[in-house]
Amino acid sequence: MLRFLVLTSLAALVLAEPRYLMDIDQRVVGGEVAAPNSWPWQISLQYLSGGSYYHTCGGTLIQRGWVMTAAHCVDTPRTFRVILGEHDLNSNSGREQIIAVSAIYVHPQWDANKLSQGNDIALLRLASDANLNTYVQLGSLPPSGQILPNNNPCYITGWGRTATGGSLSPQLKQAYLPLVDYPTCSSPSWWGSTVNNNMVCAGGGNEAGCNGDSGGPLNCSVSGQYVVHGVTSFVSSSGCNTYQKPTVFTRVSAYISWMNSIMG
Repeated sequence: MLRFLVLTSLAALVLAEPRYLMDIDQRVVGGEVAAPNSWPWQISLQYLSGGSYYHTCGGTLIQRGWVMTAAHCVDTPRTFRVILGEHDLNSNSGREQIIAVSAIYVHPQWDANKLSQGNDIALLRLASDANLNTYVQLGSLPPSGQILPNNNPCYITGWGRTATGGSLSPQLKQAYLPLVDYPTCSSPSWWGSTVNNNMVCAGGGNEAGCNGDSGGPLNCSVSGQYVVHGVTSFVSSSGCNTYQKPTVFTRVSAYISWMNSIMG
């Protein structure tokens, strides 16, 4: 890790006090509120504290009984659940499905003290299968090893901060983050050696992911279909939307074989 560069993971801050509501509503920087259930594979990952559940990260439903998220979201022992079909964290639309997490599989090479080494990915086994419908669907995953070109259209979705220390909203947001290819993102004036080729960079301008978006999908347009090419991982502590410090994601196509080995 570069000496003067401090990385911050995007999980919502964990506070001991029940006033954690100060963080659960924070969302994507820039962008706009998504149409309800327009990203039907997006889930809210929540943990139990003091008898109540609180949003901490996003995730992607990839099989009826499996969710993909970031390792740093679940590498501390807690009781977790996921909410599928969610849009507004403060309102019940009747479309939500709430399912407990029965098992957690963190990538074996994940090291919380070495975020820049990557491997920030985990799989959650659900206690029961999701009911697929108009509001809850599976995210499409890329073929193993696929690399998208520079400026490929992508969207981040999540309930993270609207700005570094900014305003709050309980509604799911989306922001257009064009992909930044590895040669550009790893150049000295961008992220340099902090990123590796098992990561995907997207954005680098006015829109970005921020605290609370961790684990959620980077949805990229490929042949007219949205495919989940990234798992939201980290940003610069200088600010979520720091120029030429795009949001960094775990590159899903680098981990297909590992995921298949876990899910069978």
